[in-house]
Amino acid sequence: LSSEVESAARALIDVLARGLAPSSASGIASVPAPENRVRQALKRQFPSMFRTENDQPRGKKRFSLAKHVNVKKTDFQIYVLSEPTMFTPKGDEDLELVRAGLGKRLLSVPDTFKHSEIVTLLEEEFPKLKNLQGGWMFYKSTGGGGRRKLTLIPTDCDGYSTRLLKSVSNNGKNVLFVVPLQEQLSIEPLPFESVEFAKMPLSNCMKCGRTIPLPLLPLHIEECKTTESESVNDVTVLDDDDDDGNVIGAIDQPSPLQIDLEQSSQICPICQISFPNDVLPYHASMCGEGGRTFSGSDSPSTSTREELPGPSTAQSSTSLSAAWKYETDPQKASRMFCAELLSQSSDCPSMSLQINQFDTLDEQDSTLISFYKMNSVNWSVPLKCRLTGDAAVGKGVNRHILSMIMQKLKTGFSLHLGSTSTTLFEGEKNHLVPSASAVLRDSNLFQMAGRMIGHSFVHGGPCLSGLSLPLVILLTGGSSDSAASALTLQDCPDLDHRETISLLKKTELTEQESTRLTDLCLFWDLPVPSSSNRDWLFQQLLSHAVLGRVKSQIKDLRKGLKETGIWPLLSQRLDSHQVVFPRESVMDITAQTVLQKIAWPKPVDDDEDNDDCIAVEIISIITSYMRRFIEEASPNMLSDLMKFWVGWEVPEENLVLEVVTAKFPVAQTCFNMLRLPCHYQSYTTFKMDMVMCLQSVNSGFGLI
Repeated sequence: LSSEVESAARALIDVLARGLAPSSASGIASVPAPENRVRQALKRQFPSMFRTENDQPRGKKRFSLAKHVNVKKTDFQIYVLSEPTMFTPKGDEDLELVRAGLGKRLLSVPDTFKHSEIVTLLEEEFPKLKNLQGGWMFYKSTGGGGRRKLTLIPTDCDGYSTRLLKSVSNNGKNVLFVVPLQEQLSIEPLPFESVEFAKMPLSNCMKCGRTIPLPLLPLHIEECKTTESESVNDVTVLDDDDDDGNVIGAIDQPSPLQIDLEQSSQICPICQISFPNDVLPYHASMCGEGGRTFSGSDSPSTSTREELPGPSTAQSSTSLSAAWKYETDPQKASRMFCAELLSQSSDCPSMSLQINQFDTLDEQDSTLISFYKMNSVNWSVPLKCRLTGDAAVGKGVNRHILSMIMQKLKTGFSLHLGSTSTTLFEGEKNHLVPSASAVLRDSNLFQMAGRMIGHSFVHGGPCLSGLSLPLVILLTGGSSDSAASALTLQDCPDLDHRETISLLKKTELTEQESTRLTDLCLFWDLPVPSSSNRDWLFQQLLSHAVLGRVKSQIKDLRKGLKETGIWPLLSQRLDSHQVVFPRESVMDITAQTVLQKIAWPKPVDDDEDNDDCIAVEIISIITSYMRRFIEEASPNMLSDLMKFWVGWEVPEENLVLEVVTAKFPVAQTCFNMLRLPCHYQSYTTFKMDMVMCLQSVNSGFGLI
């Protein structure tokens, strides 16, 4: 028993010895100290508070992942130009530049990009910039419409950065232009398969079946139409000889497309023009409006194909040449433009406008308004006017009616619209602005007035003179800021408003004047006047009184002008504005102007076989009376003289004067000829008859 106890005791001692030995020596983990055990327990309960960097993660070991950083991006509108310039491109150049791999695109640029990264991004989007040797820089445009001036965007010390581009473009809202500094990029059209168009969405052309980048599809459709129209009539050449040994020449054979079109087309019963079956119902709905005879009566028209009643809808597809763009004289350039515009439509059916002389003034004005209110009209086709009840025909009648139309735009139409006046323009001379009448605006009379102005100008007639300069700026596409800077107090047609606004120029105001000015400001939602905002408030009140109240009227006038086809002249020749909208002083006819344009009668030899031969002395007396009458006449009387002589107040280049045997002066307006009787013995009698004739210019002709 003692030996067994001893062996058990020895075994227990060995176990205790091994437990107290160091862990490195025995390989068994040592028991942690009490404080360590407490810390480990806290670490298990609160790992985020007691974990250290040396602690190994529990569980399976996972792969380390890269931290994801969100980089903010900004969208910029980048427009790459082809050559060094200081102006924005024209509207018709956009598609041309896009077809060449340039133009405008939307790019997303990270906010951390520096100069080199921005250059790389642009070169990837516009590959042509890689080969640009002369360098480029960013530009921005000034405000306003039309072509604007470009302003250079200077770089930082380390070049362009996203932060800089965001600050100058209002966080990407404004377009940034990339302008070459020394070299010019090619604008030759690129193939549709080029790398420049790789990111663009694609669409199929229904005519040729090709896959075209969607932004370039409108340009391709126009080219496809041209190619199709050129290949409609196929010409087949046969080399076989006939029985007589003659060679059979070129035989015109219609293509299958042409045969199919002929079989699926019908003739419109109104205008007698052939249209496809699917287009004819839509055309008939439009043609029915233009198929009326504007004669003041409801009788059906019997006009032929060459002279269709009402406005013509045939439009010319030929583009204008550029000769009028390079003419230095704006007057000649305007005439060249109008002559070319008229020549394009010379083969179209003419417009027929018929005024009944026996109608009242209200009925005649209603006929004119109905004529110029028609839509979808080509106003450059030949014009043929007639006066029912008057034997006169030819160009003189056209001149008489166009002159009457321009006069009615100034004086008003004889229409009774309640208590509202029908005067479309109001104000002083050279300061005329559209009327603010809501009745006239809702009646669409200002779009009609724009058509009248453009139609008269295209056909060489009188222009509407005396318009306010700010109004002319807006009508010709200028900016609102430019128009506001040209405003004067004389442009305000309302005398009460003009007097109230002028109070802001006074240094001290009475209590009544201050109340009056405050009421106007509050009525137009503007702040009350103070010592610090007088100049700004003056400009705001004047701008609203002249232009702000008639925005819709100005828009309708500009729309009517564009429909007549003269917008290319107004937009591309700024010096033509004074020709289309002249000042009153320019339109005033002087005696010297009339005398220089007269072809005076020449003496006839006595041995000539002429029964109406007038003695040289009598011719000299009558021509001296005429010269004296012209020199003493006022501008208004000279204007009436031109209306009597040629049909309108525009002096023609060659005014023919003859002395004949007659009772009263007679004019042949179509030939610019005035025939004076030879029986006058005194200037008083001559002047009395001339004044009587001039007073009849608004009542028709009476003789051919």
